[in-house]
Amino acid sequence: MPDLIVPLYKLAAEAPREDGVVIRRAITPEMHVVCDFATQHFGRNWASECAVAFAAQPAGVLIAVEDGALLGFACYDATAKGFFGPTGVAEAARGRGVGAGLLMATLHAMRHAGYAYAVIGAAGPVDFYKRQCGAIEIPGSDPGIYEGMLR
Repeated sequence: MPDLIVPLYKLAAEAPREDGVVIRRAITPEMHVVCDFATQHFGRNWASECAVAFAAQPAGVLIAVEDGALLGFACYDATAKGFFGPTGVAEAARGRGVGAGLLMATLHAMRHAGYAYAVIGAAGPVDFYKRQCGAIEIPGSDPGIYEGMLR
């Protein structure tokens, strides 16, 4: 899977949600909830990246919450500075724009932190990222930073 780059200075404004889903920055006492969610739904590797993103001040983790339940998360600066991800949404919450909302909120957080570009490493749904945020494929980036990673 190739890496993608997103020019953050070209982002569209965030659209407000009207469906009861709140997307916000996570706080440190929520780390165990988010990391457990990542492990349960996506695996220990993603939970490790979440833990690193929580170590920043403020935390580089955004979450989607509805009625006190965690629907999904998105991280930045986890594996490398300027990297977006991992990000994941519970299967039952997919198709509601939660992933797109987390993506855009996280990219805006990166922009506010001073980044001009974000890298999406080993991007799975390339067309989704191109459509949502104007991501551009980085030639020669597969396998990228994750090559030879222990699993």
